[in-house]
Amino acid sequence: MARTEPAPPETPPSDAPIQLLDPAGNLSTDDRLPLDLATVDLAALHRDMALTRRLDTEAIALQRQGELGLWPSLRGQEAAQVGAAHALRRQDMVFPTYREHGVAWCRGLDPVALLGLFRGTTLGGWDPYAHHFNLYTLVIGAQTLHAVGYAMGLHRDDSTGSGDPDRDTAVLAFLGDGALSEGETNEAFIWAAAQNLPVVFFCQNNQWAISAPYSVQSRIPAAQRAAGYGFPGIRVDGNDVLACLAATRQALHQARSGGGPTLIEAVTYRVNAHTTADDATRYRPAAETEDWAARDPLERLEAHLRSTGAVTDDHFTDLEQRERDLAEQLRAGCRELAEPNPASPFEHTYAQMPADLRQQLRAHLEFASTGPQDGERQ
Repeated sequence: MARTEPAPPETPPSDAPIQLLDPAGNLSTDDRLPLDLATVDLAALHRDMALTRRLDTEAIALQRQGELGLWPSLRGQEAAQVGAAHALRRQDMVFPTYREHGVAWCRGLDPVALLGLFRGTTLGGWDPYAHHFNLYTLVIGAQTLHAVGYAMGLHRDDSTGSGDPDRDTAVLAFLGDGALSEGETNEAFIWAAAQNLPVVFFCQNNQWAISAPYSVQSRIPAAQRAAGYGFPGIRVDGNDVLACLAATRQALHQARSGGGPTLIEAVTYRVNAHTTADDATRYRPAAETEDWAARDPLERLEAHLRSTGAVTDDHFTDLEQRERDLAEQLRAGCRELAEPNPASPFEHTYAQMPADLRQQLRAHLEFASTGPQDGERQ
């Protein structure tokens, strides 16, 4: 007899994502998520979202040209990342996955450093303390434990709850919906709750963990999981930069004040494939992608800016030039990066290289020394 899967419960209206800026660019208020617009730089939000998208577009082009081995696109998630990043204070520490290019940009990281990792030039690429932005984490969910460990250090150093805005510090940990199915993430949630640690977990629920839809991972919205661990969860429209900013501000303030962790679920969509090595058309219906594309986060904010006159035409003219400059910086910077050392992945795996790995290294170096094969890029 065929096994019948239980139907997931319908999401109550109260669990619908909180939205402050709708797809048409209309602004509204919500008592659950107050936001003083006088404290928000709308032009800066739009600029950072647009430049983040250009960074992403250029990196994809570089990968297609053979300059990068791989690239994980963030297209569609600009509002979630830029909104969250604008809520950070200088001293707050970020623990990203491998897709937080928008957060890296907002923290002032040289975007060429991001390219080095995916070119194979470096295994890291930057000093985490220079911009309070940790190295990218490729192991799904591992960064949540790293974040909790750092938050535990802050707690023991009395770096929360003092009321001093220059001292009180929080941790912002990013994760995707797929990480919610990992043991590391659940361990991080348990420990953060038990120790009342100053960490905010920001889940970009982009609907797909590679080819696995969120519906096969959970029967409830991600934000509801927080209650099971004993801390608050909030669900926002991840394509609404203002909702993402307001939610992250609120949660980080609570963490810095000694109020413990929060889980934010930003409901968004990964418009492009999981990485440039993936073909999303094999598992994702085209109509779904088209529906989400109509909720584009960048177009949403631009519609608001134009309809309200919040910026002048000079803003858009200047932004076009900034985008061209960034594109040139990325192309030139990528090609100036050193060629990857074919031995480095082997040499930095173990303190003392085992015999079988040394044998593999010799074979790999012999293969690499033969140069490009017929038909391969020179």
